[in-house]
Amino acid sequence: MATQTKTWNWGNAIVLTFILFAGFIGTMVYRMTAQKVDLVAEDYYQREEAYQQQIEKIKNTSRFNPKNIMTYSATEHTVRIALPTYIKKGEVTFFRPSDKNLDFTIPVAAQSNSLLKIPTDKLPKGLWRVQATWTDGRDEYYLEDEIMIN
Repeated sequence: MATQTKTWNWGNAIVLTFILFAGFIGTMVYRMTAQKVDLVAEDYYQREEAYQQQIEKIKNTSRFNPKNIMTYSATEHTVRIALPTYIKKGEVTFFRPSDKNLDFTIPVAAQSNSLLKIPTDKLPKGLWRVQATWTDGRDEYYLEDEIMIN
């Protein structure tokens, strides 16, 4: 009795290639949809439209020496913000780029003393962006700085 050998043909190779490719694409789609994505802000596009006002606030702040306004002392565990104008109202936001659940805002009430000392000893270690906005009743100001808490 003669034995027949099964030969591989191009049709089988093409079908197998398509099946493997479809499996690869399906796996990639599944992995991409399962990945956690944190946006910087949920209302990103609305904030983009209002960015011209933000540019004006930054320009107002640049009239002063912004490098001396906000300082971080690692030994004292404080962020010191010496706002150069009277504060009618304002807020300081601590923004954690790696985890939006750690973000928080501190409101600043009207005061003639424009020196703010914010303790950082209870904050988790890592990179923080400190964003200060305030108004003196006439102009609005914005200042942002990055600090590394060790």
